[in-house]
Amino acid sequence: MDSPAAAFIDRTLRAEASEWRTWADGDASVGGLAVYGASVGAIRGTVRDALRRHRGLEHDDITALASELWAAPVFERRFAAVVLLQGQVDTLTGNDLTRIEGFLRSTGIPDLVEPLALGVVRPLLARLTGVEAERAQRIVTRWATADAEGLRAAAALL
Repeated sequence: MDSPAAAFIDRTLRAEASEWRTWADGDASVGGLAVYGASVGAIRGTVRDALRRHRGLEHDDITALASELWAAPVFERRFAAVVLLQGQVDTLTGNDLTRIEGFLRSTGIPDLVEPLALGVVRPLLARLTGVEAERAQRIVTRWATADAEGLRAAAALL
């Protein structure tokens, strides 16, 4: 069962859906993920509205919401998780790379890998210092030889 914030995002994305978008490629899936048919603008606006509606979300709430959104194999929900993390990247820590690694491991879709790598991991790495930065760099270096395509693709972008 979705949290109130995740339920709002899911409900809104379904309402923003357009059948012609799902059929544009002759399929209602992207890389094995279901597709609602909501536009990227609608996804970004929905995340912004969810944060306004559910004010006061802190680090643990944000990362839990991202995981909750990612858990459903729906492109728009996963993209919403990426948008959420992009907007809250200043609250993330090096420890959050484990969660992000799980996201990258479970998708090889460039439309999700690229914004995660460039919009979340890169600014997070740039902000880390000292031991935390060294640990994070070791993690990302390991991604380059990982068995998951999404991790290798992300490492190549960084």
